[in-house]
Amino acid sequence: MTQSLRGQRLAKEGAFRGRGGFPVVVVGAGPYGLSAAAHLRAAGVPVRIFGEVLGSWRHAMATGMFLKSTPAATDLSAPGPGGRLADFRRLHGEPELTELTPIPCDVFVRYGQWFQKWYVGEVDPARVVAVDRDGAAFSVRLDDGQHLTAAAVVVATGLNGLAYIPRELRALVPEGPGPAALVSHTSQHTDLSPYAGQRVAVIGGGQSALESAALLHEAGAEAQVFVRERRVLWGMTPALARPLTQRLAKPASPLGTGWILAAVCKTPGGVKRLPASARLMLFRRALGPSGGWWLRDRVEGVVAVRTSCRVTGATADADTVLLELAGPTGAPETVVVDHVLAATGYRLDLDAVPFLTSTLRTAVACVPGSKAPDLNGAFESSVPGLYFTGSLAAPMFGPMMRFVAGTQYAATRIARRVTTTS
Repeated sequence: MTQSLRGQRLAKEGAFRGRGGFPVVVVGAGPYGLSAAAHLRAAGVPVRIFGEVLGSWRHAMATGMFLKSTPAATDLSAPGPGGRLADFRRLHGEPELTELTPIPCDVFVRYGQWFQKWYVGEVDPARVVAVDRDGAAFSVRLDDGQHLTAAAVVVATGLNGLAYIPRELRALVPEGPGPAALVSHTSQHTDLSPYAGQRVAVIGGGQSALESAALLHEAGAEAQVFVRERRVLWGMTPALARPLTQRLAKPASPLGTGWILAAVCKTPGGVKRLPASARLMLFRRALGPSGGWWLRDRVEGVVAVRTSCRVTGATADADTVLLELAGPTGAPETVVVDHVLAATGYRLDLDAVPFLTSTLRTAVACVPGSKAPDLNGAFESSVPGLYFTGSLAAPMFGPMMRFVAGTQYAATRIARRVTTTS
């Protein structure tokens, strides 16, 4: 049974009658999947949600990592009051977090599990292996062989399967990257301590690269960071009380300060109305690689960081990797390491969503110039009843969809659309 908190609107039993009374299937139990399921259930919609609650935060982030977002930008979207991170902390007798308090990943995981119990109810850990159209509904197959029919499907799988490794490094791991291979991606690690005593090259200049390098160093590894940009960017230490002049010059938003960020966070629907080329440019450039302010002291002067440096090739020699680099002058250089950790981000690609059948993927229109789905204002694709939320929706609604802060905007619109059209 789904429990209720004070202020939560209870769902009416049997209120949903669309598409033969079949449930809505939510694939993914991260922040966007949990938030969508919570709003759908509050509206009386039968929901089946599949996945592991906050699985990426539990298995795709190394032990000791913190969220880059501030507490105000990490609230899941509940259909009523009482579901914020601050509420969770207060109910458990834990001190309230401020912008000066980095949030440990394990705190966010506990919050997500609490949110699931109060607002979502049962989450099925079965893996969805196939989704296809079945007339006006959808056929969903699970890894245990079960089949079910869904009135609608919400894809909320986050960045699972979208990790990007540059071509120069992929050639070293024909059987795929991984912690035991010569090359891995930051999303494949829960523990970096096995690299103690090894030489590890970290490729990238963003938060995952810098924090992984700090953790590697603290675990006893010899880490080097190679950054393409001319310098590493760091976030500014937040000010809990800013003068009015500063607030007017650079208004606050869940993603930081500044008019552009404030605008894209305030009106994701306005971002959607921009030409596709403008939206893609915003998606790619709005928030470039940077490190959290609280991480700086653990990296600068502690870990070797090479800027204006890019990987041009790589070869394997027994159990080591020979990285070919081009530095600021363009002169070639070779660095020998035991492992390469790619903190090279993600690429949005519908073809990498494995459970969508090829027939269904072909029917989904994409944003011109990308492989991300083209969505209407309710996050519905060109296939009626098939919704995409979270990172896959960022090229349509802006960079807020890459962060937990976008859950309310997405969940409320998906729930409204499902209840009015199904």
